[in-house]
Amino acid sequence: MDVLDEDTTDRALARERLVDALRRDALVVGEVTLTSGARADYYVDAKRAILRPEGFAALGMLVAAQVGEWGGTAVGGMTMGADPVACAALAGGARAKAFFVRKDAKAHGLQRRIEGPPLDPADRCVVVEDVVTTGGSTLAAIGALHDAGHQICGVISVLDRLAGGGEAIERAAAAPYVALTTIDDIYPDRPDRPS
Repeated sequence: MDVLDEDTTDRALARERLVDALRRDALVVGEVTLTSGARADYYVDAKRAILRPEGFAALGMLVAAQVGEWGGTAVGGMTMGADPVACAALAGGARAKAFFVRKDAKAHGLQRRIEGPPLDPADRCVVVEDVVTTGGSTLAAIGALHDAGHQICGVISVLDRLAGGGEAIERAAAAPYVALTTIDDIYPDRPDRPS
């Protein structure tokens, strides 16, 4: 087996472990209100899976590999959704620095909106998010990076609910978007799945 085949096999196994962790620990069936305000009959609280050793390790490998493929030098996004994903990337070996985007610039201290090691003009940013529905949080992070003059080389979500957010993200970022998993992987028998 050559290195490329081994890497592909390792990534497939890591993805399988991530899907299993999300199914087991993150899927909540029952009526909820999403961040977008929409109502849903299920919820995927990805942090319940990716903040456990198995899910975190699988996620770290997958995100670090994708960041490397894109030549990313910085990885992060809107705080809370992006925090564990960016940290997993570093733990997985990404040769990048992490950053977090605040909803608003901090009113004291350095008064920054983008926290972490300072981003350089030459940095290639990879925006990350745990769950994408409409993409609102990810779009806000992309906007903050663009406003600060930073280049985005790709966007990664742990899970895409397949509600149109991925397409909006790809347009706004003007860069590729990759969902490591989708709701079809995690909850294939959901009642609202298109036939």
